[in-house]
Amino acid sequence: MNTMESNQIDYLTNISNRFALMEYLKKIKSGNLFLLNVDNFSNINNAYGFEIGDKVLIEIAKFINLSKPASTKLFRINSDEFVLVSDEAMNLKELDCVASSIISFFNQMEIKIDEDIEIKVSLSIGIAMGSSTIVLNHARVAIKELREHKRAAYKIYDPKSTYIKKQNANIYWIYKIKEAFVEENILAYFQPIINNKTKKIEKYECLVRISDDGILIPPIRFLEASKLTGTLSLVTKTIIEQSFSKFSDTEYEFSINITSADLHLEYLEEYLLKYVNKYKIDPSRVVLEILEDIDTLDEPEIINQLESLRYNGFKIAIDDFGSQSSNFSRLLEFSPDYLKIDGSFIKNILTDEKSLIIVEAIVLICKRSDIKVIAEFVHCKEVQEKIEELGIDYSQGYYFGEPSPELIVL
Repeated sequence: MNTMESNQIDYLTNISNRFALMEYLKKIKSGNLFLLNVDNFSNINNAYGFEIGDKVLIEIAKFINLSKPASTKLFRINSDEFVLVSDEAMNLKELDCVASSIISFFNQMEIKIDEDIEIKVSLSIGIAMGSSTIVLNHARVAIKELREHKRAAYKIYDPKSTYIKKQNANIYWIYKIKEAFVEENILAYFQPIINNKTKKIEKYECLVRISDDGILIPPIRFLEASKLTGTLSLVTKTIIEQSFSKFSDTEYEFSINITSADLHLEYLEEYLLKYVNKYKIDPSRVVLEILEDIDTLDEPEIINQLESLRYNGFKIAIDDFGSQSSNFSRLLEFSPDYLKIDGSFIKNILTDEKSLIIVEAIVLICKRSDIKVIAEFVHCKEVQEKIEELGIDYSQGYYFGEPSPELIVL
């Protein structure tokens, strides 16, 4: 074997490698590419060690060779990734047949390493058709889309899918959010929260917007891109700075949304205290809103961080309670100052009995636990009357005022 040939062979499995795949894709006019990714392979390495992991990969390569069509060529391109390529024309039914057969083959097999170790392995398969090396990228996108929902299955790349549209939108907003920071177009807007006993504005929620050529963009459009670019904490810091400045000469409480990224970076306490001192604001006027489904509420270091913030006088609110797998016992254990009921229940409270029952249960538990309740998405007089009837402490929504760059007067 000459040097060029040896550079195109995978040392572990003795099959063609990534370099060989790239060369092959350049030669063929069009091909059908199957990207096979071993599900949760890192678990095998973690449980048994890399030596056993390598033995598993050798056996996987043998099994793929046994189950693949004779017309396809096999490559190993990464640790747990293999590729099959066929330069013969295949219709959707034939693509389905190839992928289904391989998945079924592995579902019925166990990889035996020795007398004591037998390992069950499954594969996820991304399929793409086309020419040049871009076909591999398309197959990889198909796997990513597949794994948002399941494993041990296959997905054919579809450029018109919702997933692809979402990825393209993220690319657009990654550019836009970088531009917004440079041009200082990250803006704080403020929505009033009404005390249902006094009928007066008692507090505001501080909400982020991007100004894009005069058009205001809500966070649902760009927060995912901000997360991808690692700028979530910069968004939070910008809103903190603008909000403290806005409320420095008022007596209102104001709430700021906090993400898991903010908590993991552990900068909040020092940063908030800096602006407390700068603007001479009592920390008890500052409410930190945390999403109900935030995964960090089970982490001791995060709980300690939140408790330290409360010790310094800051208040805590749980936002969108009921939107995910609400845990009442965790709620009672954490005992926030405020709980904001997910807006989907409030919007439907007059027409959906289940929404009403859920809201009644939340209100009852919060009253017995001395937790103040805020209803979001109050959009009309009739909903507000129902909110008051249920004894909910505060209301927020377009019925009282939409988010605005200025504080409003009712």
